[in-house]
Amino acid sequence: MALRTVFTETFGIRHPIALAPMGGSAGGALAAAVSNGGGLGLIGGGRGDREWLDREVALATAATDRPWGIGFLTWAVDAEVIAWALEKRPSALMLSFGDPMPFASRVRDAGVPLIVQVTDLDEAKRALDAGADLIVAQGGEAGGHGKGQATLPFVPVVVDLAGPTPVLAAGGIADGRGVAAALVLGAVGALVGTRFQASPEALVSPETAKAILDASGADTDRNRIVDIAREAGWPAEYTARTVRDSFLAEWHDREDEPEAARRAYRAAVDSGAIASQPVWAGQAADLITAIEPAADLVDRLAAEAEQALSRAGRD
Repeated sequence: MALRTVFTETFGIRHPIALAPMGGSAGGALAAAVSNGGGLGLIGGGRGDREWLDREVALATAATDRPWGIGFLTWAVDAEVIAWALEKRPSALMLSFGDPMPFASRVRDAGVPLIVQVTDLDEAKRALDAGADLIVAQGGEAGGHGKGQATLPFVPVVVDLAGPTPVLAAGGIADGRGVAAALVLGAVGALVGTRFQASPEALVSPETAKAILDASGADTDRNRIVDIAREAGWPAEYTARTVRDSFLAEWHDREDEPEAARRAYRAAVDSGAIASQPVWAGQAADLITAIEPAADLVDRLAAEAEQALSRAGRD
């Protein structure tokens, strides 16, 4: 059976799978590969570095004629960045972590579907008030930034709240069974991040890819100290899930020592004890055992989801 949902119909894609717009790793090549595989590829626009985005958007448009989009950190961008991105004619624009209201009307006026990622019910209500066309309900199992509520109970609550507004599930989804579970919870598809970092198109180092393959979900940790030590500027309510390293082993739960943490972090990076960038990874890391081309991953996850739903229907 083909997994046709409001999401696939809206964007004219084959599979209800979207690439999480991961800053630093979801570039144009990865977004294009996911789109070519039948999903929706989203470039990780992060804080809106235009030089970087110019390059990555050019890569995406040269590599695919399928729908693709751009995602931004809502708290870190401004109206000029959003207007500039809309000129690139993406198929969707996604906002995560912050109030989408200042940018929503500009996106809607451009005729571009607005995707808003939410991590709690207050954010979900705010996304609906902003007129989001699609909501991503992200559970705490996700790699990178977010909050603590688990995906399994969070997604259906957002689905019920959103009413006719469709919802994608995110957080801890790394195989087709997770995609199938998202659909059973009432979502119209899944937003997948960490799994796509383990693909040759991702903008991650071989060391980072190996760390993800070697990690288990129990090796990941949600914390604030990594952002404090890096002086990353993230709002305090969003913690980061990363693979534990020697710095985290010593400094976890020591947010009240910011200056000492920064010195220790710089020293650890300078000595080579830790990498200069954290390894962002979710709790589904156990399911990631190989580097696979992103387009193949989309097809495989969709096929696995169909099989899982078929088995469930027979039982």
